[in-house]
Amino acid sequence: MPSKKLKEFLDANNVKYVSVQHSSAYTAQEIAASAHIPGKDLAKTVIVKIDGKMAMAVLPASYKVSFDNLKDALGGKDVRLAYEQEFVDKFPDCEVGAMPPFGNIYNLDVYVAEVLTENEEIAFNACTHTELIKMPFKDFEMLVKPIRFKFAVQSKA
Repeated sequence: MPSKKLKEFLDANNVKYVSVQHSSAYTAQEIAASAHIPGKDLAKTVIVKIDGKMAMAVLPASYKVSFDNLKDALGGKDVRLAYEQEFVDKFPDCEVGAMPPFGNIYNLDVYVAEVLTENEEIAFNACTHTELIKMPFKDFEMLVKPIRFKFAVQSKA
């Protein structure tokens, strides 16, 4: 079941979504395979630190963050992947690594990869390693109001 915080937020905004159960999986590509969803349709949430401030980078599972692109686009001096111990307490209702891309309900800025905006629908972790939520991208964008730009590059693996 999605976290109470996420479910209440979606329900309060009258958003249509579907919850999808899948076998336990931890990497974005494993999750996509387990749930029978193309990697380009699964939005993974990567927690980054930009000049000391935490933020969410949201991109397709089959892509990776280009920290150089992120740094250039945001004009940051120090842009890096956040360490787990730096953000684990920000998501008390989520299993580590299963955060949904709703930084707005966790007081984090959200950056979405331009390539993800081409999808009609996205799926993402629902705070557990065994459940996803699928919803229209336009609804996600309306609720989260992420900043969109090109910072994702296709993974070779």
